[in-house]
Amino acid sequence: MRPVPLVLFLTSTLLAFNAGHILPGVAEREKREQKVWARAGSSAILPCHLNPRKMRKSWKQLPDKTSVLWKRHGGSAHQEPHVVLEVGYSGLRKTALPMRPRVSVQDSALRNGNFSLQINPVRSEDAGLYEAQVAYDTEVQSCQVELGVITVTISPPSPVVENEPLLLSCNSSHRASLVETCWFHNGRLVPTSGTFCPLHGALSILRPAMSDAGSWRCQLRYSDNEIISATYNLKILGFDGPSDPVYAAAGSAADLPCTLSYLPSAFGINVVTAHWSRLAGGHLQDRGISQNSSNRNFPLHLPAVGPGDAGQYRCAVSVGRKTISRDVTLAVVTVTPSIQGPVSEGSRLLLICSLTHRRGHERFQWKHLDSAPTNSKRAAAISHNLEEHRSQTDPTLEIPRVSQKDTGTWECSVYGPEGRLAAVQYELQITGAQVSSPPTIFSGQVTFGLMVTLFLLLTVCVLALALQKRARPPVFPALEGMVAVTVPKKKEMEENQKEKIQQTEC
Repeated sequence: MRPVPLVLFLTSTLLAFNAGHILPGVAEREKREQKVWARAGSSAILPCHLNPRKMRKSWKQLPDKTSVLWKRHGGSAHQEPHVVLEVGYSGLRKTALPMRPRVSVQDSALRNGNFSLQINPVRSEDAGLYEAQVAYDTEVQSCQVELGVITVTISPPSPVVENEPLLLSCNSSHRASLVETCWFHNGRLVPTSGTFCPLHGALSILRPAMSDAGSWRCQLRYSDNEIISATYNLKILGFDGPSDPVYAAAGSAADLPCTLSYLPSAFGINVVTAHWSRLAGGHLQDRGISQNSSNRNFPLHLPAVGPGDAGQYRCAVSVGRKTISRDVTLAVVTVTPSIQGPVSEGSRLLLICSLTHRRGHERFQWKHLDSAPTNSKRAAAISHNLEEHRSQTDPTLEIPRVSQKDTGTWECSVYGPEGRLAAVQYELQITGAQVSSPPTIFSGQVTFGLMVTLFLLLTVCVLALALQKRARPPVFPALEGMVAVTVPKKKEMEENQKEKIQQTEC
């Protein structure tokens, strides 16, 4: 065989990739010998197209009188060939047991002179020299195709777990010496770093992250300047979304997320088990799903949380023989008043907004939820009052003198760099709600009126007595007469008493 110049050989080699599958590239050689590269696990087509003019007949006359026999010579052309697939004159097909049912030819293509052999999926042991013999009557035409297989493997085998060391290996059936291996992730060359360590025909990823998932391509360069490449779609089993804390107001419900990055069925696994627990101790919940690979979401629902529920929780999901876990922090927002129960009017009140498991960059904002939204003047006055007594970053709200306009719902909102995190409400009740400032003034007026009324009544009584005394006759002359009459009678009685005593003595 006359050697083909290197430039023409490289130019005629075609390697095409689609969604992780390598489509065959063909290098034309003498005696109709070609070379096709395919990745193990993908499909390959070994081309064989014959010109009907060389067979001196039209294709319309061929279908009933044409047969095709595909044979494999093995690792080299010197080995004894064995039958891969045979299609007889009658259309009867015979397939070698080791490659059944992975090989086929298309009936519709045979009518157009296309006798190509399709292998799906390709295995590493399929590499070798293949030959097709197309017979028409006594005439025989042949095609020779060499199949090269490139293999990309991962260790440990799928599924690949987040943060567990991973080794990507790339090799081919090419016989020349390997000179260089390059790796590309999503089209970008991967440099050597503390995370990625290129080896001879391999790449070590020390701590795979979810961002490392996607398309990986290995490129092999050999001593004869043959360049071969293949792609691999890497799937990493982990959790969706960031591991940020979950914020909830005291008394409200909370859902702790636990969502896998892929459905277990993507790894051929049908048994999944999820288990929740608190890191501080204490078993919470077991969730087992048997023979169900359609679910990847396993949240923990807490109907009403309090400060005692705050802390770290762990979600452990067993997928097949591997278990992955994620820690979720629950932060609870509460409001604590300085005065418990109803508040007396005029009292000084502090409302303290507390957040468990603070990260240091949270800020707080207080708001009085006005029950009458149309009262814009009152809302503006309340807003101005708040600006006087608190700042947005201060969790404590101070009301120096509680008044009736402070009655109602107060809301404390917690904000972070990502926006509003949670909000908690406090209902402020004030004692003596029926008595307000205007009734206090009216009470003073009533007291003054009563005093005036009593004074007027007393004056009237005095005047009435005076008028009554003036209307009576004088009593003093009558008294003098009575005294004048009474005194002589008394003297007369005394004289008579003396006379009786003298007569008795005689």
